[in-house]
Amino acid sequence: MNLSRRGLLAAGGAVGMVAATPGAASADPARGRVRTGFDRLAADGYGLLDGQRVGIVTNPTGITHDVRHIVDIMHADKRVKLTAVFGPEHGFRGTAQAGGSEGRYDDPATGLPVYDTYTRSGSALADIFTASGVDTVVFDIQDAGARFYTYIWTLYDCMEAAALAGKRFVVLDRPNPVTGRAALGPVLHKEFATFVGRKPISQAHGMTVTELARLFNGEFLAEPVRLETVSMSGWRRGDFFDATGLPWVPPSPNMPTPDTALVYSGTCLFEGTNLSEGRGTTRPFELLGAEGIDRRWAEAARALELPGVTFREAYFAPTFSKFAGKTVGGVQLHVQDRELFDPVRTAIGLLVTAKKVWDGFAWRPDNWIDTLTGSTAVRTMIDAGASTDEVVGAWQGELAAFRAVRKRYLTYR
Repeated sequence: MNLSRRGLLAAGGAVGMVAATPGAASADPARGRVRTGFDRLAADGYGLLDGQRVGIVTNPTGITHDVRHIVDIMHADKRVKLTAVFGPEHGFRGTAQAGGSEGRYDDPATGLPVYDTYTRSGSALADIFTASGVDTVVFDIQDAGARFYTYIWTLYDCMEAAALAGKRFVVLDRPNPVTGRAALGPVLHKEFATFVGRKPISQAHGMTVTELARLFNGEFLAEPVRLETVSMSGWRRGDFFDATGLPWVPPSPNMPTPDTALVYSGTCLFEGTNLSEGRGTTRPFELLGAEGIDRRWAEAARALELPGVTFREAYFAPTFSKFAGKTVGGVQLHVQDRELFDPVRTAIGLLVTAKKVWDGFAWRPDNWIDTLTGSTAVRTMIDAGASTDEVVGAWQGELAAFRAVRKRYLTYR
């Protein structure tokens, strides 16, 4: 894996003026142990944004402990000059389904112009930042911890475009909902770079958005942006989302709960097959299945004795997406010990057993599985009859190399 070692130079300006002491306790336990980057920015009187025309990249997850949206708060505060909003996939107010956005409009609540960033990158996105007239672009979106969750690549694209447009870039931190303990899974190979994976990071990255921003700036951007970050206080690397005291807002329509995020970095791989990944149900990415699958899949999955998880035979009828309106058979994942649970290994085990017990199993014709996993290895090894351990073992070298790079950008204990 060819990763740049420009980190020291590019990361030197990446620690925000109100950076947290890693692992520090919250100053207001009654409101929850964790204070987000926005909480700390606001508590500092928005000093980091003083004298700047500000645009913010955000979505419905950009909220405070009392579930007020930060755009509404900043727009009403004379101490900050908020002049534009930039919406990612699903849109600023979150009205669009997967693969959609809200387009260009004026926000009815604030009158602010909302620009669409989805599918835009490079000079085209830089032109949007220039046309908006902002001096500083702020990013505040809740991530889900997976390489193929598009918001981290919105972050990357916006950082690159801000550098091209000569704009300053500020990232406000929020928790990784599935902890920041470990990087897991295969690392993207550069020939498979898309909007669900721009650069060689692991499938479950185990980082927060400010840590990713520093990594992007130090390793991947040809022209580093003028980056500043505002860390959280009170968050520890081993914290799951329910330990934070923060309210959960679905960051996308098919990420309804933190439980979804817990499995998503693994079972999203079923998007690359002809099985339903549970979209159109109340438990997306926990329910998996297809017509013709019966109890044998759950039995085979349980026989793997994967740590921290078990499986039950399940039947469901998606209301949209694959098999809409049809009853299908499959499994439901039940995570019993999230400290031991490995979502990526679990998903590989499910793919291996699904192929063995169901003769209708097929990859999506466009080999989308390669895009999700970052190479052809998972698909070709499973097709060749490899075991779960053999598939997982194949990426350990590249994962170790990424972990060494990742370690240089971790800012919390």
